[in-house]
Amino acid sequence: MAYDHHDDHGHPAHHSHSHTQPHSHGQGHGDDVDWAAMASLLETEAEAHTPAYERALAWLGEEVAEPGLIVDAGSGPGVIACLLAQTFPGARVVAADGSAPLLERARARADRQGAADRFDTITGELPDSLQELEYPADLLWASRSLHHLGDQKAALTAFAARLAPGGTLAILEGGLAARYLPRDLGFGRPGLQTRLDAAQEDRFATMRAQLPGSVAETEDWPALLAAAGLKHTGTRSFLLDIPAPVPERARAFVVTALTRARDGYAGALDAEDRATLDRLLDPADPGSVHRRPDVFLLAAHTVHRAVRPVA
Repeated sequence: MAYDHHDDHGHPAHHSHSHTQPHSHGQGHGDDVDWAAMASLLETEAEAHTPAYERALAWLGEEVAEPGLIVDAGSGPGVIACLLAQTFPGARVVAADGSAPLLERARARADRQGAADRFDTITGELPDSLQELEYPADLLWASRSLHHLGDQKAALTAFAARLAPGGTLAILEGGLAARYLPRDLGFGRPGLQTRLDAAQEDRFATMRAQLPGSVAETEDWPALLAAAGLKHTGTRSFLLDIPAPVPERARAFVVTALTRARDGYAGALDAEDRATLDRLLDPADPGSVHRRPDVFLLAAHTVHRAVRPVA
């Protein structure tokens, strides 16, 4: 199982995370997966969203002062895991994911950033793979990986069990779907992204229903954290606001997200919307996201924080 880090329901978008159109934290992938392409896609997304992640980690740092061990559960290619290493320079960081090729990318990134000596990986299915941890974590981060696990309540309980007393569990789930384009593009029917959101919601519901051991839960994350024996200490949303004209990194992410949307949801769209997406993704078209000056990136990431009681 590789953990989808791309959504924007943050759902496909961090190998399937939010309902962006790219991410996948817990879905199994077949042997025909092009892992180099997948890793590049996930890295493009996470790098574009880095400003919001940095603010979220700074907020966690207000509660988690000097962690000894940090675990990124569902790390994908390690962009956020390496941000954790930068934010907490005294910590050992463990990236845990079901995809060995993605973890290879994570180790290489940590090496490039000078953190290899305190960076480790665990390959295997969450949450069971966390049994391999040598000692409890002071901070366990799960960014849109939880919703790829069939029994989310049981997974939270398992995550909580891997925390040291006083340790913090932070989950990134929910938020607001990303927006990249004006409602009226100048061609096609206005409101395309709203219809893409609806298609993504349907796909996400199907994905959840098909997971092994899937259990329907009300997505009241503070209540679920409390049910896992933790004390909810805060929820905050972090805005990603990159106005037009966007830098090339953000534009590349928008191209990736809309390409995934066209490939993944074409069957749920009418002919006019499919034609609109084709124009948006045609590099030769002046109205495409490759060339138009009004492309932007606006999203909100919501993080829920909870602590394991000391006694």
